[in-house]
Amino acid sequence: MKRSALRLAPYPVLVADTHGVVRFLNDTASALLPHARPGADVTRAVPGWLAAAHQNLSAVPVGSPTGPGSAGPAPSVSPAVRGEIGERSFEAHPTCEVTGEVVWWLVDDTDHLLAREALRMERERTAFLGDASNALLSSLNLARCTATTARLAAGHLADAALVIEPPVGRGLVMVSCTRDGEPVRRQVGVGPDLVPGLPEALQGFPPVPARWIDPAAAPAWIVPDGFGTVGSIVVTPLPGHGVSAGALVLLRGAGQAPFTENEEVFARLFAARAGAALSAARLYEEQSSITETLMRELLPPVLHDVSGVEFAGAYRPAADSERVGGDFYDVHPAPADSEGQESLVILGDVCGKGLEAAVLTGKIRNTLHALLPMADDHQRVLSLLNGALLNSHHTRFATLVLASAVRHAGSVRLRLTSAGHPAPLIVRGDGQVEEVRTHGTLVGALPEAPAVTVEATLAPGESCVLFSDGITEARGGPLGDDQYGDDRLRSALSECAGMPASAVVEHIQMLASQWVRGGRHDDMAVVAITAPRNNHLSAVGGRGPGRFTA
Repeated sequence: MKRSALRLAPYPVLVADTHGVVRFLNDTASALLPHARPGADVTRAVPGWLAAAHQNLSAVPVGSPTGPGSAGPAPSVSPAVRGEIGERSFEAHPTCEVTGEVVWWLVDDTDHLLAREALRMERERTAFLGDASNALLSSLNLARCTATTARLAAGHLADAALVIEPPVGRGLVMVSCTRDGEPVRRQVGVGPDLVPGLPEALQGFPPVPARWIDPAAAPAWIVPDGFGTVGSIVVTPLPGHGVSAGALVLLRGAGQAPFTENEEVFARLFAARAGAALSAARLYEEQSSITETLMRELLPPVLHDVSGVEFAGAYRPAADSERVGGDFYDVHPAPADSEGQESLVILGDVCGKGLEAAVLTGKIRNTLHALLPMADDHQRVLSLLNGALLNSHHTRFATLVLASAVRHAGSVRLRLTSAGHPAPLIVRGDGQVEEVRTHGTLVGALPEAPAVTVEATLAPGESCVLFSDGITEARGGPLGDDQYGDDRLRSALSECAGMPASAVVEHIQMLASQWVRGGRHDDMAVVAITAPRNNHLSAVGGRGPGRFTA
């Protein structure tokens, strides 16, 4: 190849013979390789990677297909090699001349490599953010989400990471994690002011650049045990839904390169996803706590023996996935210091089922609790409750039955009033089942709610059973769509003669559940009031006046 053509080549060009002697180089190559000149030894004129490549190529026998002086009039081209010259990356392409010389064409591919590396890192970061989002959103458990955030940040962004929760009161709560460790939750009784940028991050303000944070001034409480000396720190907010979800602190050891600006930007991208997940988990936890608190008030109470009268109850919502519904019952015991006063039992059924019905159930129960001083007059209680429901924004109505019970000698005296509800059933000692002839108008629908109160007496071992129509109207049986019905209920109760209240309730609940199996049914509630067989007066339930709570 003519030297004049090589001299005008746009790339650095160097020609060396099989003895490792430089024969020619153009001006671009001279500027790139200051030690190279014609007659110089290749091993001293060029970087080691290029000299080794030339020696390996020259070691191929002359005339071979890939060696110098290969057969044929045209020069042969061998595979390229890559290496660095200064701070740049070059790809060297050898051309073997028929004369035995090797022409090295040096192509600067630094920008190409940087672009490829940037693309690779971008793909890795995109994949990491996708995996991180899936991991963070896979659970609404706040503690698990916080630990996942710390673990992901320590494993991919830094040598250690801390997730600091929004401060509540004095001190800070945080979860720390090292690259190969497990998340550790701890609380410190300090404020955030000792870490530059942390107070702002906890309030959701933009982060302070890492170069402004002196790692030597970092307080000991942000450094995990066994971490060593801190080399650089990144503090970034965890943005939530309108409010801050906390702050993320990234630590890198003193022996590592400090955080770059691009790494800080990527940390903020991760923090945005983590903050959204943490905010959602915290909102879910708060709502769950509120729901659980309200649910405890809506759930049927646990019943106890009161003043020598046995009480037992059971409740099954319409859907297995629900805990509350439209059926309810309460027992309001007589005051502990009032011998001979009645305890009030209430069992009701609100139109509908599910949470909406349960809300009205709660209102009815609270209203009845406020009307306890008038419990000796069932009609007045029902009239006042009816007026309260008519003045409410609720459009639902309810049926219920009131039962006042008091122990007298060995028996239990009852006053029973039904407001549109199925009449109570009394199980006598010989197994006979009697229907209490009380009736009345449901509450919450008409201006007036008249009702008839009936008195009854339970001898020792006898029970009065209050129930909702969810039991008698439950569909199931052999054909799958037959109603349980009044007759089957009476037959089941006739088998309960002499049983304690809890056994009566369990027996009815078991038969009703077997009847419906997995079929559809309404809310089902049942309460048994039983006169014990012995003459011993049980102690007061121990919770004083008012209804029992779960």
